[in-house]
Amino acid sequence: MRTLKLLCPLAAAAALFTATPALAQEAGDWTFGLGAHVVAPKSGNGSLAGGALEADVGDNWRPTITAEYFFRDNWGIEVLASLPFHHDIELNGVKAGSTKHLPPTVSLQYHFTGNETVKPFIGAGVNYTLFFSQDTTGPLAGTDLDLDNSWGLAAHAGLDFAVGTNKWLRVDARWIDIDTDVKVNGGDVGTVNIDPMVYGAAFVWQF
Repeated sequence: MRTLKLLCPLAAAAALFTATPALAQEAGDWTFGLGAHVVAPKSGNGSLAGGALEADVGDNWRPTITAEYFFRDNWGIEVLASLPFHHDIELNGVKAGSTKHLPPTVSLQYHFTGNETVKPFIGAGVNYTLFFSQDTTGPLAGTDLDLDNSWGLAAHAGLDFAVGTNKWLRVDARWIDIDTDVKVNGGDVGTVNIDPMVYGAAFVWQF
């Protein structure tokens, strides 16, 4: 429900702007974006060790880059990359460790024609999350914490605001399905459902 509530307003805005003719992205165009995003996992990320431990994964922001190629008018393939995100992990409200991850995401996107100043877009794709550099503390101090890498679907919506010729300020939101199986000292203890919203802004060049 949280995902629908946040993405639906952007989709509704897209419908409003389709009635106004304007220059669209054309087949063969590229865009490059440089910005910053926060990965905000959903509240309550799962029960571990047979329900004895409640996991909670913290927020983190990092610089991000995007590249998108338009294979047809208004239709593009976008790749999202970033510096590694760093997340604290709490068990029953006590910090027990941390991890880093890289979440490259590839999306098929449709950019509505919009008008001369605002252009909405929506997209959907697939994410691969690579976890690494796990550290432990508190109740897990001295143990070996391992998080499996994750494949999942992703949804994307946003608005591009013109700030010059072929230059745009983008605000956007993503939902990403990220689930990771957790091992402590080699033993399975359960699955953490991170499923974050990713919010941010970027400066986008079209060429």
